[in-house]
Amino acid sequence: YGRASMFLQKLMVYFSTVCRFCYLIGFNVVIKMMHFISPSLSKKHILRMGENITMTQNPRFKYEDWGPTFKSFVFVKFASKHMWLALGQEAFVGRDAPDSPVVTMDGRKTSICKYMKGFKQLVKDFSDESDFLVVYIAEAHSTDGWAFNNNYDINQHRSLEDRRCAAQILVQKEPLCPVVVDEMDDVTAIKYGALPERLYVLRAGKVVYKGGPGPWGYNLQEVRSFLEKMK
Repeated sequence: YGRASMFLQKLMVYFSTVCRFCYLIGFNVVIKMMHFISPSLSKKHILRMGENITMTQNPRFKYEDWGPTFKSFVFVKFASKHMWLALGQEAFVGRDAPDSPVVTMDGRKTSICKYMKGFKQLVKDFSDESDFLVVYIAEAHSTDGWAFNNNYDINQHRSLEDRRCAAQILVQKEPLCPVVVDEMDDVTAIKYGALPERLYVLRAGKVVYKGGPGPWGYNLQEVRSFLEKMK
């Protein structure tokens, strides 16, 4: 039964990835055509999508910083790469949580499950019941990749030291929990299907909550509701 269940879950990953890829291509083509016919209409459509992923709520970015990138080939290229890597995920609800290797900010090698002992506001509210961990993975919007204007100047990581230096920006934001970085083979991002971002809840070495892939599936309120039920 266990193997059959795992097979079905993996099959669903492949199926959903194919669907997401088709949507990605269709979305990119439609947006380009829409922009050719009516730039204001394409902007309106992208802004509506931005509301769903909270981009319009981020005071750091104006539409001009991020909106036009969704019409680019770079967007398709990087989103497709994330989908391809997600095919290697091994983290499924009810199954053992992959104990993938990560590196602490001082360079010490450790692993995910070592942080299981027993985001800012979420950590404050549930720190008595849960241990929190941020794993910094490959940069989603690197300066030399799918870049947003007015964003942090971070190139794609070429070494573990690059990744640790980039993660220091996150540490300076004081997330109130440990921050570790994925190894350069992106093993954690792959096993957890985490690119570009994803939320998980692990309990007793098992995956008990698996959020959708970001940015659309990145839902802190959903995690909050789940943790409330676990109290």
